[in-house]
Amino acid sequence: MKVIICGAGQVGWQIARHLSGERNDVTVVDNNPDLVRRATDTLDVQGISGFASYPDVLDRAGARDADMIIAATYSDEVNMVTCQVAHSVFSIPRKIARLRAQSYLTAIYSDLYRRDHMPIDVVISPEREVAEAALQRLAIPSAFDTESFFDGKAKLLGLTIEEDCAIVNTPLRQLTDLFSTLRSVVVGIRRDGTLFAPEARDQLFVGDAAYVISHADDIRRTMEIFGKSHRKQERVVLIGGGNVGLAVARELESRAERIRAKVIEKNRVIAERAAEALEKTIVLHGDGLDAGLLSEANIEKADAVLCVTDDDKTNMLAAVRAKAAGCHMAIVLINDPTLIPLLEPLGVDAYINPRATTVSSILRHIRHGRVRAVYSIGDAEAEVIEAEVLSTSPIAGRKLRDIDFPEGVLVGAVLKQGKVVKLSGSLQIDEGDQIVIFAMAKDVAEVERLLQVSIDFF
Repeated sequence: MKVIICGAGQVGWQIARHLSGERNDVTVVDNNPDLVRRATDTLDVQGISGFASYPDVLDRAGARDADMIIAATYSDEVNMVTCQVAHSVFSIPRKIARLRAQSYLTAIYSDLYRRDHMPIDVVISPEREVAEAALQRLAIPSAFDTESFFDGKAKLLGLTIEEDCAIVNTPLRQLTDLFSTLRSVVVGIRRDGTLFAPEARDQLFVGDAAYVISHADDIRRTMEIFGKSHRKQERVVLIGGGNVGLAVARELESRAERIRAKVIEKNRVIAERAAEALEKTIVLHGDGLDAGLLSEANIEKADAVLCVTDDDKTNMLAAVRAKAAGCHMAIVLINDPTLIPLLEPLGVDAYINPRATTVSSILRHIRHGRVRAVYSIGDAEAEVIEAEVLSTSPIAGRKLRDIDFPEGVLVGAVLKQGKVVKLSGSLQIDEGDQIVIFAMAKDVAEVERLLQVSIDFF
């Protein structure tokens, strides 16, 4: 597949890294020559310096025979014009654009993206993706990472293994005997900084970070087995009232189960906008690092603090101060991945990386086969892929034990006729089933082959 990626920033570089590692023909376009050089020096990609919306620049990038264009520059307007040029001049079949401004995303203006208007096939909103990720973290506070699959019927849980975990030093193969009805599978383990797909003989040790895929109905039991509490969230303090904070607060207000939320915002204009948009949420104007203001927000009684300002260091320090004041849980927004190792020593419970959430959203629309969702783990170290099994897939009609999966690939869940079933070697994968697969980055191409469909399905 020939892909043009416009924008060589964090998101563009990560997408290029994923696709170039899977033997796609990738060209990166950016008006910053240094970013283009970084991409071409570190990845197997071609690079073009110039403005992505210029027809001659796209022509030099190979737009005449490109299969897809991904517009992920820092400008919404450049991304939109790039897709228009890609459609009108070069007839590129698939166009994906990252748009940040909320006005472009309002449902009543959705006709803007029709093919005869502004032809964009997929619109990705980082703020909405981050807000959704924040809500998922709040739903399962004891997990450092979460993602939903099968429309919420199964979840990926990131769990830190501590001394009170009941299955420490227990081979994973014994979990089936110990908990015969449990519909949960350990698909990944991070140990001493290295992520790997475990084998049946592997054990969990204190300090490991385990990635578990669980049936939604078995989450509470899974958390108990792993020594985690399932604390109900009733009071939440949001530090940052911008697009992300406002989206989270609105969702909390709309839920049937009442969750009391308070928002702290430093910028007066943004604070006033949030106060006007929210009906049941108290908005406080001031610095989220101010101990007095945190006390006014009753941070000591809060079940969680969600720090989502546009400054990583502010988010980290606000989380530390909130935890010191008595808040049970702290979730932070972190753009710089080099800061992530500092979070655990600081006592931060969970984090959200906008780059990872945006990359996951874009990958969902790139993968071959009938892919429904993709979630990127860590620094593009692995992916969790949800896909529908079609009749042309090599795995259709075969039992799990007979499928030759690579070492870095594990099946985490299977949905048959709308129900998540317990996994076993004798389980047969049939046409129409939906499957969730954990795959290390080097094995994603092989997973795509196993899910591959004939040209008729594209």
